[in-house]
Amino acid sequence: MSMGKRLAAEFLGTFWLVLGGCGSAVLAAKFGGDGNPLGIGFHGVALAFGLTVLTGAYAFGHISGAHFNPAVSLGLWAGGRFAGKDLVPYIVAQVLGGILAAFILLQIAQGQAGFAIDGSQAGAFASNGYGALSPGGYSVAAAFLCEVVMTAMFLVVIMGSTHGNAPTGFAPIAIGLALTLIHLISIPVTNTSVNPARSTAVALFAGPGAIGQLWLFWVAPFLGALIGGLAYKWIGNGQR
Repeated sequence: MSMGKRLAAEFLGTFWLVLGGCGSAVLAAKFGGDGNPLGIGFHGVALAFGLTVLTGAYAFGHISGAHFNPAVSLGLWAGGRFAGKDLVPYIVAQVLGGILAAFILLQIAQGQAGFAIDGSQAGAFASNGYGALSPGGYSVAAAFLCEVVMTAMFLVVIMGSTHGNAPTGFAPIAIGLALTLIHLISIPVTNTSVNPARSTAVALFAGPGAIGQLWLFWVAPFLGALIGGLAYKWIGNGQR
């Protein structure tokens, strides 16, 4: 597959992840106000993120590998599954796809009278944060550790489910459910990133607070991805 088509698949897949996952948080989580039975809430947002990866992986996995996440690309490189020369182009495509999705999401959200983004609030426009911008008020140390561990385990699941000896055709389901589980665990801590492209996309519209904390949502996922990729490379004995 040509590089142009692979990058287009990564762009569209990341676009879908941000639009579906962050869109569910912005538009549907509290639809009608707290306690409204039509709002999807915490669990619905977690599931939405998992569904975007599951459906995107089936749609684009055979074209680009369906990374949709700079940390995943880095972790797969560390695990010997991805060429280093393709890292930067993939990351650029992923970030640009996420930003377009966030921009479109903003246009949709502004169609409701009275919509406004309060950047001083935790989770504003589905942004990630720590301290005062953590949904549960978690410290920077707790947020950093959470993002490292969640991303590392995400890479372990990705590499294990796509291993040559794993059952064929089921990897997107395992990966999507893993991302759902990660959100169920860590939304209270950081609003869940494990994906620098997703964090960057919404932070650009959420205000200076989210942008000022964005460093953590690049550094911690990248560190976790390296740990997870290298760990599975060792566990799997380098097999594919």
